[in-house]
Amino acid sequence: MLYIIGLGLGDERDITLRGLEAVKKSQKIYMEAYTSLLSFGLSSDGLSSLEKFYGKPITLADREMVEEKAGSMIEEAIDNDIAFLVVGDPFGATTHSDLVVRAKKLGVKVEVVHNASVMNAVGICGLQLYHYGETVSIPFFTETWRPDSFYEKIKKNRALGLHTLCLLDIRVKEPTFESLCRGGKKQYEPPRYMTVNTAIEQLLEVEEKRGESVYGEETECVGFARLGAEDQKIVSGTMMQLESVDFGAPLHCLVIVGKTHPVEEEMLEFYKYETAN
Repeated sequence: MLYIIGLGLGDERDITLRGLEAVKKSQKIYMEAYTSLLSFGLSSDGLSSLEKFYGKPITLADREMVEEKAGSMIEEAIDNDIAFLVVGDPFGATTHSDLVVRAKKLGVKVEVVHNASVMNAVGICGLQLYHYGETVSIPFFTETWRPDSFYEKIKKNRALGLHTLCLLDIRVKEPTFESLCRGGKKQYEPPRYMTVNTAIEQLLEVEEKRGESVYGEETECVGFARLGAEDQKIVSGTMMQLESVDFGAPLHCLVIVGKTHPVEEEMLEFYKYETAN
C-alpha cells in the first residue's frame, strides 16, 4: 500500500489521526521536500521533530528523487506499506496525480489522506472561497526570462469580479546553470522563497509593460506569510502599502481582491494595513 498523506500547514501536530495511523504502520516513510515546507521546515531540527513525533526515520524525497526515482518507491509499496508525506494536501496547490497513476498501473493500492492546504486556508482573511477565480503562479524573474502569462488569468478573474490567489515561487535544489552546462556532479543554487514584496514588484512591472489597467498600486490585496502556523501574518491593503510590509520568514502568498461583499469587507477590516502595523 502506498499512503499519500497530507501534513497540513503548521507543524508536526497538524497531521490527522488517520494520517498518523498510516505513518505508524508504514515500513518506510518519505517526505516530499521541494514544493513546500512546514513552518518548522526551515530550521535545522525540522526533520528530527517529525521523526521524534512519529518515532520513525524519514527519507527526504527531493525533486530529483520524486521525478526520476519514484519507480523504486512505488515498487517498495507492492509488498510493504510506504508513506509519502506531503505538506498541505496531496491534491492541493501541487498535485501528486502522476504518483497515483504510476502506482495504480503497477497494481499498487493507493490511499490518500487529505489535510488543510493553502487553497482553502486563505479563507481566514474573510474572502469567500467560491468568489475566487483561477489560481496563478508568480515565478522569479531573471535577466533573460520575465514571463507574464499570469496577467491574462488575473485579467479574466478581475473582469468577473473574482479574487485571485497568487502562489509565489519556491526554488529549492535548483541546479546551477554552470553545472548543467558542464555535466557531471550537479551543484545547486541556495534555496529562495519569493516574498509578497517581490511578487508585487513583478506584478506592477508587468502591468506597466502591458498597460491594460488590470490592476495597479491602489489595487486591494491581502498578503499572507506562514499560513496555518502560530505566527502567521495577514495584512490587507493596497499593492503600494503591502510592498512596504515586512512579512518575515516564508512561505508567502498573495490574493488580489476582486469585487467584495459587505461581510467580506467586515472581515478584511481586522487585517487592514493600518491595524496590522
